Amino acid sequence: MDRKTPSSRPINSHYDRSSFKLEDVKHPKLFREIFPYTEVCKTTFDNRIIPISPPENIYISDTTFRDGQQARVPYTPKQMVEIFTLIHRLGGPEGVIRQSEFFLYSDKDKKGLEDVLTLGFEYPKVTGWIRANKKDLQLVKDAGLSETGILTSCSDYHIFLKLKKTRAQVLKEYLTTVNDALDAGVSVRCHLEDITRADISGFVIPFAQELMKLHEQSKLSVKLRLCDTLGYGVPYSGAALPRSVPKLVRAMIDYAGVPGELLEWHGHNDFHKGLINASTAWLYGCVTANGTLLGFGERTGNTPIEALIVEYISLTGKLNGIDTTAITDIANYYEHEIGDHIPPNYPLVGSAFNATRAGIHADGMIKNPEIYNIFDTEKILKRPPGILINDKSGTAGIAQWINTHLRLTGDNRINKHDPSISRINDLLQDQYNKGRVTAISTEEMDHIVRNFMPHLYISEFDRIKKRALEMAEHILEAVSETTELKSMDPKRVTPVLEKVVLEHRFIQWSYVTDLEAKLITPFITQPNLKRRFKTAQFPEDFSDRSWFIQPLEDGKIHVSKFYVSYITEILCLTVSTPIFGEDDKIVGIVAFDIQFEDLVRAEDME
Repeated sequence: MDRKTPSSRPINSHYDRSSFKLEDVKHPKLFREIFPYTEVCKTTFDNRIIPISPPENIYISDTTFRDGQQARVPYTPKQMVEIFTLIHRLGGPEGVIRQSEFFLYSDKDKKGLEDVLTLGFEYPKVTGWIRANKKDLQLVKDAGLSETGILTSCSDYHIFLKLKKTRAQVLKEYLTTVNDALDAGVSVRCHLEDITRADISGFVIPFAQELMKLHEQSKLSVKLRLCDTLGYGVPYSGAALPRSVPKLVRAMIDYAGVPGELLEWHGHNDFHKGLINASTAWLYGCVTANGTLLGFGERTGNTPIEALIVEYISLTGKLNGIDTTAITDIANYYEHEIGDHIPPNYPLVGSAFNATRAGIHADGMIKNPEIYNIFDTEKILKRPPGILINDKSGTAGIAQWINTHLRLTGDNRINKHDPSISRINDLLQDQYNKGRVTAISTEEMDHIVRNFMPHLYISEFDRIKKRALEMAEHILEAVSETTELKSMDPKRVTPVLEKVVLEHRFIQWSYVTDLEAKLITPFITQPNLKRRFKTAQFPEDFSDRSWFIQPLEDGKIHVSKFYVSYITEILCLTVSTPIFGEDDKIVGIVAFDIQFEDLVRAEDME
């Protein structure tokens, strides 16, 4: 922020920090006067007003691949790479988006993390997230990460009711894990889960002070993430702890002695305060605000990173390398590639966020977009302002509406001379000729365009097919890289393929051919299909099959068209890839015949 603004150092350097001791109470402190549970939670005030004290520099951190995955279908490794690349572009080379955290548990998460690391970006820095135990810490070491978040729940709701322990017990466990991580050369970020329902003076501050001692001793970074787990935080002046965001931040800085650069705010949007609470944390000295792309996360979601980006620019007056046009590309990726639906009125990214329905407003937009557009959305977000379709729109207006609504770019954009556009225009003009006076709503236009131009829409079947094939291709690719298959020795190849087939019921038949297109493996299939394959008739060689020809020509994975298997009468497709020998020359082809319906079911279970 502006160098003339106050710093995030303590407001009063004479605070007696030694007065805060761990209060190892026998019964949990649940703040029933604030959180009655059977009623809406209460906001209490102590009427003590503290001034803002923004830090010199502020940053954003990302949890799209951790908290952002906890309420959605997990991302594939390929999606992780592509999303991470977009995050890198959005935050820019100066690292406005400073870090991004990953789960380390599933094979899919480990593969995604490994692929992201190979990108070699300086920012965002890749970090982990674990629970406070030795087993999880080993995952961080195995991944070769230099920093990890550690779950350190701090409210009595979690300590007593979930963990069934005392404050002294969890404090000891947390500090032990933190110390073990620091001894291993791993910087730590303690996630103070549920801090807006915690005993700040009786547990949080004493815990934070102990963490700062470890920080000083180790000379490694020990950060504190203030986690507003249920969105209880409030930004109001004069509000009391534990819900006051300003006082939570200042308590960490003034009483616990935590520098602002070691503080992060992590909020949820349960009460529509995700963004304002993050901005408030910045203003009172917290250097980093944490969020997810498009706000995806548990329940109502996290603070949206794209909103934090705009707020960052607003508060600092600087871009610092930010590429705001990436916001639109991110939205396009989520809708077109992943298949997530973004509400049309979602700020900054919805298909109609900068369009207006009211006729009088539409007239103003036509005369000068600045009258009703929040800023130059075409320049900043690659999103020209839009208005709803009416009797004056014509074919050009309809084409523009389609391109904007469906986020079509480049050669995919629709031209006004497309025959379907003329038919849509005729339909709309007929409505107005029969007396209609209102504009065509977004929902109506979407229905009309979907009817006349269905090819523009990605079907759910297309999305399922794509995700399922990615999974099958990943398995095939891994198998083809084994030393057993590279050997082309049937005795070594066969056990590997048999194991893969037994692990994946959707593989109907797995086989390897040599360069003469002849099988070198026996019939490796599901146990219930062995009899059918033994009695089936097969050619001596498969040199006329596309699954054999194509990988030989381009050295890539090949996916056939759908066909009905004459052996099982089930809808199938074949996935094949070259086997490269030790000298990187193709020595054979490995292929899977896939039962598509079973593949889709398996993908759903993933």
